[in-house]
Amino acid sequence: MNEKILFLEQVDPSVFCGVNNSNIKLLKDLYPKLRIIARGNVIKILGEEAEIARFEQLINHLQDYLNKYNLINQDVITQLNQGKPLFEPKQENLILYGVNGKPILARTINQQKLVKAYEKNDLLFAVGPAGTGKTYTAIALAVRAFKNKEVRKIILSRPAVEAGEKLGFLPGDMKEKVDPYLQPLYDALEDMIPPFKLREYMENKQIQIAPLAFMRGRTLNDAVIILDEAQNTTGLQIKMFLTRLGLNAKMIVTGDLTQIDLPAATTSGLVESLKVLHGIEGIGKVEFDVRDIVRHKLVKHIVKAYEDYQQEQKKLKNTRTDRNNPNE
Repeated sequence: MNEKILFLEQVDPSVFCGVNNSNIKLLKDLYPKLRIIARGNVIKILGEEAEIARFEQLINHLQDYLNKYNLINQDVITQLNQGKPLFEPKQENLILYGVNGKPILARTINQQKLVKAYEKNDLLFAVGPAGTGKTYTAIALAVRAFKNKEVRKIILSRPAVEAGEKLGFLPGDMKEKVDPYLQPLYDALEDMIPPFKLREYMENKQIQIAPLAFMRGRTLNDAVIILDEAQNTTGLQIKMFLTRLGLNAKMIVTGDLTQIDLPAATTSGLVESLKVLHGIEGIGKVEFDVRDIVRHKLVKHIVKAYEDYQQEQKKLKNTRTDRNNPNE
């Protein structure tokens, strides 16, 4: 009797084995002549040499499939075992498949515009209110490019500007102080990349998440670079960031012009860059609005109510100005 040890090196063993080891149980049913023992990322097989070779080939096919789609089910195992070709599932406006096979889609018209604009431009601005999916879609595009080996790195950044809080008063070291600002970026990545792979990519610095200040002095090649919450940058900060763009790289800048947390006398770098860079070939812009909001249905009403309120305040201010200047 022959013995062979296989290692699951490229996949998450818990996903590969399935819920309650359902996939391993199916493999045992498909190969009754083999004795199969799975522990963590190690599979031990005992049996005839030819049968072991056939089993090893199936395991390799399954690892390749899982690497691409992040999901294995019983139909996939059976089809691969029978030598049937697997066709990539088609879904309209699909960007990629996330964790557990979840389809990540461009769900709204402007999300779809962002996907198309990404193909045509190396620098892209995505501007609009909260909940429109601009950051999520941008990160999905970056993960797709990374998985397709179009780039070697993903670099995500945000300015650490306090929305009513002060960094110095928060507990912990600098990383612990800054991480809450970067958490939305982690959340999106965790939807798209299995946890063990995400940890590996971050440890290898293939995926980097850092405050804007950490971008100074770098040239970012072979990467998709995303600047989120760009409305909270100054003119000098966003210029510094935009000039990091290197060879074989794409940059997406996202922001909400209604949520600027800078001091009143400071002009938003995002506002300034949209004016300065307008009309330059290779630079695109997609504007999102309340119709793109994909969060809880109340978010759309909240954003619209605030927009109406701000318009009313502007009208009142203009009316008071006219009364105070009757001769003008």
